[in-house]
Order: sequence, then C-alpha cells, then structure tokens
Amino acid sequence: MHQPPPFRFTLASVIVLVGILESGHSIAQDSSGRFELGEIVVIGRQPEFLSSVGGTVVTQEQIWTFSRLSLEQAVNLAPGVVSTLDSNGRRNESDIFVRGFGRTQVPLLIDGVRVYLPADNRLDFARFLTADIAAIQVQKGYASVIDGPGAMGGTINLVTRKPSRSFELDSGVTAGGRDDIEGWNAFMIAGTRQERYYIQGGFNYADRDSWSLSSDFVPPPGSFEDGGERQGSDTSDWRANFKIGFTPNETDEYTLNFIQQEGEKGAPLNVYNNPPVPPNSFWLWPYWDIRNLSLLTKTEFESVYLKTKTYYNTFENGLDAYDDITYTTQNLGRSFFSPYDDHAWGTSIEVGTTQLASNSLKVAVHWRTDVHTEQQTSRPTDPVLRFTEPEQEQSQDTWSVAVENTYHARPDLDVVVGLSYDEYEVTRAEEFNSNVSPEVFEYPRGGADALNAQAAVIHRYSDRGQVHASISDRSRFPTFFELYSTRFGTATPNPDLGPEEATNVELGWESTTAGGARLGAAVFYNDVRDLIQTVVLPDTTTQSQNVGDGRFYGIELFFDARLSDMLSIGGNYSYIDRKIEDALQPDLRPEGVPENKTFLYATWRPVEWLALTPSVEVADDRWSAVNPVVTDPYVKTGSYTLVNLNAQFALREDIEFSLGFQNLLDDDYSLAWGLPRPGRTMFAKMRVTF
Repeated sequence: MHQPPPFRFTLASVIVLVGILESGHSIAQDSSGRFELGEIVVIGRQPEFLSSVGGTVVTQEQIWTFSRLSLEQAVNLAPGVVSTLDSNGRRNESDIFVRGFGRTQVPLLIDGVRVYLPADNRLDFARFLTADIAAIQVQKGYASVIDGPGAMGGTINLVTRKPSRSFELDSGVTAGGRDDIEGWNAFMIAGTRQERYYIQGGFNYADRDSWSLSSDFVPPPGSFEDGGERQGSDTSDWRANFKIGFTPNETDEYTLNFIQQEGEKGAPLNVYNNPPVPPNSFWLWPYWDIRNLSLLTKTEFESVYLKTKTYYNTFENGLDAYDDITYTTQNLGRSFFSPYDDHAWGTSIEVGTTQLASNSLKVAVHWRTDVHTEQQTSRPTDPVLRFTEPEQEQSQDTWSVAVENTYHARPDLDVVVGLSYDEYEVTRAEEFNSNVSPEVFEYPRGGADALNAQAAVIHRYSDRGQVHASISDRSRFPTFFELYSTRFGTATPNPDLGPEEATNVELGWESTTAGGARLGAAVFYNDVRDLIQTVVLPDTTTQSQNVGDGRFYGIELFFDARLSDMLSIGGNYSYIDRKIEDALQPDLRPEGVPENKTFLYATWRPVEWLALTPSVEVADDRWSAVNPVVTDPYVKTGSYTLVNLNAQFALREDIEFSLGFQNLLDDDYSLAWGLPRPGRTMFAKMRVTF
C-alpha cells in the first residue's frame, strides 16, 4: 500500500510546531468532548459514573493507552464482546460478537446513525479507525427500541468527538512492526467551541505494507505461506470527519456532520489449502468506501424535547478475483470484478417529556430506504470473453414506531417499559441470468414485520450502587443475500424468509466506592428463535431458512481500582456458552466465540512523568469451520495468551511519547482455521494536544 508523502510531511511539521507551543491542557483532559447528540439511549445510568443496563463504554483514553487503532481491536476491551475473523478467510473480514450475536444481529451506528450494507451487511470492522471516536457505546442484550430496529442482540455506537474549548488540537503518530516499520497510523483533530457554535475537523490515516507472523509459526508442506511477513496482509485506510454545530441557547443544538472513510486491502490465503478452497480465493479489494452525511437536532420546549436525525449514506465496494497468486490476470471463468454501489436515506424523530407525574415518556418514529446496485464483470482482462452484466438493483423500505416509558416509582427505583413495531418491504429485487428472457428479471418481493417488547427494573440501593433486571425481545430482518443470493448458482432464493428473534434476560449489579473503585457483575440468558440457517434442498442446492434455535448464556465481571497514587488495576472476565439446534444440521457448531475471555491490566507510575501499563488478554478455543472437510467440519482454534506492554513518557503536559509491545511473548494463534494472526510487534507513538 502506498504512503502519501505530502500528508506525512505536513503532519510531522504540525507536530513539531505544536510541540514548541505552550499549553495548559493535559492529555487526559483532551479525552472529553463527546458529541452528546450522537449518543444512543441508555437505561438506568444515574448517577453518571454508573453504567447503563447491559451497557459498556470504551473511552478514547482506553483506546489510546492500549493502542487500539481500529474498532475490532478496541471492543475487545469490553466484557462480553469479542472480535474474530470471518471463517470464510478469503474475505479477510473482522467480525464482532456481542454475547454471541454477530454483525447481522448487532447494528453498528455512528453518532446514532446506522451503517448498514443491504446486500449482506458484511461489515469489516477493521476498516473503522478510532482516532476521532470519543467513546464506543456497547449495549448488550437490552438496546432501547427508541434507537431503531434491528438490535436483536445489542448495539455498537461510535460517538465522535466535539470541541469543548475555544481552540483545541489533538494529533499523534504511531509506527511499528516486528523487525522494521511495517505500518503506521497518524491523526489530527482540530476544533473550536464558541458561545453559539462549534466547528471541528479531523483526519486519520493508516497504512500497513504487511504484518509478520510469530517465529513459532511453521508453514504446512506446500503452503502458499512461508512465514515471516504474512502474504496478502497489506491494508490502507483513511477517515475524515467534519462537524459544524449551532447552539442558540443552553438546551438546543443543530449539527451537520460529514464522515468519509476509504480503504483498500488484501486477503491472506488459508495456510493449509494449496490450491485454495474454493478455487476463486485470490481476492483483492481496490476500494471499500463509506460516506455519511447527517443533520442531528435537539430542541427543548417548556415540557417537551424534540430530537431528529436526517441522513444520507453511501457504500462503494470493489472486489477483484484473480486467476492465481500473481494477482495480475483475470482471464479464467472464476475471475471477476464485482462492484457494489449502495446508498440509503432516512430520518428519525424522537419526542419526549419528563413533566408527567412520576413518568418520563419517549416516542420515536424511524424510516429508512436502502438501495443496492451491482454489476459484475466476468473475465475482466480477457480481450474476447470479457463480459459485463447490466446493472441490477435491489431496494427496501424499513419503518419502526417505538414508545418507551420510565416510571419513577421511588427516588431510588425505576421501571422501564418499551414497545416497538417494525416493518420492512422489498421494493425491487432484480437479478441477471443470461439463460432466461428477459435477462434482467425480478424475484418475488419479500417483506415482514415484527413486534418488539422490553422491560427493566433498576434499583439504586445507595448513592453509588445499583442492581437491575431486564428482559428484551427483539428481532432482525434478513439481508438481500439471505433472501435472493444464488451463491454462484448453488443456492435457491427464499423471498418469504422471516425475521430472526431473541429474548434476552439479564440480572446485573454495580457499585462504586468513595475512593473511585468500580465493581460489577452480570448474568445473562438469551433464547434465540428462527435463526437463519443454510438448508440443502432435494435438488442439491442450498437455501436460507428460519430453522435454527439457540440458547446463549453466561456471566460477566469487571473491576477498576486505584490502589494508590502510583498503582491502578482493572480488568474483566466473560464466560459464554452457546448452543444452536438445527434439525437438519445435527453437528452444527456456533463459530467465532470463546467460552472464556479475560482482560487484565495495571498502571504503575514510579515517577510523575512515567506510566508503565502491562496488560494481558486470555481466551480459550473457539469453533471454526474446516474447508474442505477431512474428518470433521469443525475444529477448535483461537486459544491465546497475549501479553502487551505500554510505557508512556509525559515529556510535558501536552506532549506524550510511548514505546510498547503487543503479543510480547510472540504467541502463535489463529482466530479461524488456517488464518494465523500477528506475532510480536513493537510500536512507538507520540501525541500532542492543546
């Protein structure tokens, strides 16, 4: 991947310039500035230092301290959340599971606006950089119906930054690798906050030529991978964020946001398969781009507030399938170029009041239109057999009406009840087949509806402690891929495919001591119904059907404590057991999630200007699919113990320099069969803020 010299020179120059300026603001102070309008609804968080029901927040300071430069790295800091690799390795995609629910069941939002790919919603979470993210809100099990449809297993919301001072700038550079600089990440965010308005702009760029495997990795005989630098591991991403807000008074706010991110990536091959399985696995993505333009408003009247979100999103994705490992020609029948061109527009309106006797009532209406356009070119480099399909379009409309009321039974006791009705309708379902007439035709248009209900009871038994119980019954609608994809001619569409559903139950406790130590625990049980699974039909093709049922249950523990002025400790532990029953697939194993996962850290400050932060991540095995099947279609993989270290040097209040290691013990591990992960990596980084 290329590294643009003009940008690197400009950023380095600014850092040097900023470094000689005087500033009275520390690094820690800069981590505030959340964009409040972009936060999602939380239940039971009162006082502020208590968590929401089923919720965890990963802060910008945690992201920086533990060097989590992209979303899939950052969420691993949260209990009950784990990132993994898509088991189909040729896509090189990172998935996130929240208490066992994956990317189709847990919506991703940016400032409360959903990022959704109607074709298949195969979001690659490694493409989302984190420098401009003030906080990552993770709602697990209980996600308020007020925030919109689709949150069957929870919600992940990226809250961007907002300036909080008359002028502020935050910039930094991270570079690292195994024996040399293999990749780097740089960002700059600047903004101003005035009495009646604020403006902010940010830019984040990451480029990696490759990453290196562990020295313990031994290439299988005949493998494409020979060790050292991982073949196909190059990536490049950049993200820009611009925000302008108008604040006419203390309560009202009107903000225009624009976010654009662009990426390109390779795809490491499975180390066990040569030739690859399936044969057309030589894939590259020349672009993976998202844009989000939104207008967010909040207006308060005497007893009522009004919030609105209006947005227009685009997603452009290009996939090249090549003939062989040279990645130069696309002449064979299995080679193609497949572009996706998607866009969506929508709005939501939320009205609420706190003036009713002992009640806080909210009502929300959501509407969204998604459009997917595809046009595959077969044998792109063959001068004779090259063929480009006509464009095909698929589209859908989604509606949701939700109401939520909080009954304040006593000053220390709240009862929350929510209800929503969701509906979607496919408005176009075009497909191409050169063997029929007309070649571009429409499948029967699908659609479905769902009723969702949830309730929670929160008891604040002291000023610093609370217990809660919640139940949430939510659903999610199928994607176009599940409805209509023929999987290169091997599958039969199912326009009548219905929604998946889950009932999520949680009991939780949290307490904060006067000294600031936080302790918490949660027990959860999820009953999953009508899971969309692949079924083999009598004609040997496959089809997506609602045939699966499952039960996910587990516990979560977390703690953070400052033991002295020199020492702080913290961490979390998660246990989850997943079972999915499918009468047509008795040997089915739920993939991607370990039963046990632990994160622990300590920060030691022997002197004021030095902080040493060792941390350890431990996870046991997870199930992964094997292709081709030899004796068993599944194998356990992914067990790891990752020891990390970060040494922070505060050269001044506004300049910080860090040295560190990730996977210090050089553990050789894989999150999916045949796809080993990076070995030991050293990094250096600097941050300047004022």
